[in-house]
Amino acid sequence: MSTPSSPRVLLLPGWQNSDAGHWQSRWEARFGYTRVQQHDWMRPLRGDWSIQLQEAVLDSDREVVLVAHSLGCILTAWWSAHSPLARTRIRAALLVAPGDPEHAQLRTVVPGWTPVKLERLPFPSVLVGSRNDPYCSWSRVQTFAQAWGSELVDAGQVGHINTASGLGDWEAGHALLQRWLKN
Repeated sequence: MSTPSSPRVLLLPGWQNSDAGHWQSRWEARFGYTRVQQHDWMRPLRGDWSIQLQEAVLDSDREVVLVAHSLGCILTAWWSAHSPLARTRIRAALLVAPGDPEHAQLRTVVPGWTPVKLERLPFPSVLVGSRNDPYCSWSRVQTFAQAWGSELVDAGQVGHINTASGLGDWEAGHALLQRWLKN
């Protein structure tokens, strides 16, 4: 659990949200982190999702750490390139298994998310990628990490780092987050 002076953790799920077995949902239940709710998880609109993130950051009474999965990573890059709050209110971001909206499997289901913003993030970040993610090639993960100025963590061959990956509470991921939760 967080203390009043520790940063607020905002969970940013990707397309279709994170189901009950997903590590983001498990962290929400176990640690009390806040999920940024979207109006439409099935038809994500970049502008709408960005506004929801902006509102969540504005509503926070303290500094924020973002924990993004899949399209949530792409949202983080887009939002932080356009919002002054990214420079003043965000302590850091844990970016996990970015979904690549330019990938053939995603191009038609998440229109309006291309091109991916490839600018340095104005806060520290770690990008955790999988070498066999069906929604983002390893070379693209490396491109994102370099462009965003993120520390790259190779999770090995764990798919999309979601419920199907069988990670449970994903303690290794939570350990990466801990560096930014100390006061």
